[in-house]
Amino acid sequence: MSISTPSRRGRKYSKAEVRPATPVTSDGSPPKEPVWAPWLPDRLRANNIDWIVLTWMIAMHAGALAAPFFFNWQSLATAFVLQWFTASIGICLGYHRFLSHKSFKLVAPVRFVTLLAGSLSGEGSPLVWAATHRLHHQRSDQEGDPHSPLISAIWSHLTWLFVKRTPAQQQALFKKYTPDLMNDPMLQFFEKTYFLWLVASGVALYAVGGMPMLLWGLCMRMVLVYHGTWCVNSATHLWGYRNYDVRDESRNLWWVAIWAWGEGWHNNHHAHPHVALAGHQWWELDPTWWAIKTLRFCRLAYDVDDKIPLKTTGRAPAEAEAA
Repeated sequence: MSISTPSRRGRKYSKAEVRPATPVTSDGSPPKEPVWAPWLPDRLRANNIDWIVLTWMIAMHAGALAAPFFFNWQSLATAFVLQWFTASIGICLGYHRFLSHKSFKLVAPVRFVTLLAGSLSGEGSPLVWAATHRLHHQRSDQEGDPHSPLISAIWSHLTWLFVKRTPAQQQALFKKYTPDLMNDPMLQFFEKTYFLWLVASGVALYAVGGMPMLLWGLCMRMVLVYHGTWCVNSATHLWGYRNYDVRDESRNLWWVAIWAWGEGWHNNHHAHPHVALAGHQWWELDPTWWAIKTLRFCRLAYDVDDKIPLKTTGRAPAEAEAA
């Protein structure tokens, strides 16, 4: 049975909620800001835009709009296969349930393939994705959540990505939220080569099938993956039903679950983030969980947490712990 709770949907943060008070230091030095401060909405200013991210997003969306004019069936099939590979295997299975929440372990070759798939999604390097997601869980729908729709729907869906962060701010995020991952050789490899994989994939697609393959296999596919993930950030904190009474606004939304390969059962996930399956009711289909079960059957995944607690009430969002 679903649990109904009072909702904060539609409520905007007040200025006091989005702008931390400036403390006074005894020596007059600049105050040390919290690690989540770079994601406050007032940081999105003309002089603080990440132009690389913005330009990339514009280019991918422009390519997706052009793709229907370069249609062929081979390119469409390639886009669908790569959408599954980069979204379900790369993001949902790899970056999210494996890396961010450690819901299971993978043998080394499969671990490499999933991290490669995540890199090819274009959603960021493994450490950036995992650290940002752990921050989201710790401060979900509170001040400092990177993408809460309580600020605005467009902020949670897209514009939070355009805030520029300094290398020092990024390292502070890693140190707090991913200390267990920072010295991993495989992760460091993908941190250093992340953008090269994106460029190489585009070159390979163009070499195989020309402009149709590039526009469908890279641009259209990437835009579909982007908006599927972004709907988890935005739509599933605005609409849907709740199986669990958690303090944030996470909800289960069927059409996002279809689009995002099972990730739309977001209230379930926020209640039990370490559990490897997101669908907790028989009708909540979770294709990414099917992939995890297949890997486990083939002994390529192990130590899988598949135990759903019987009930959760009055529970806070899970802390983003490294262990």
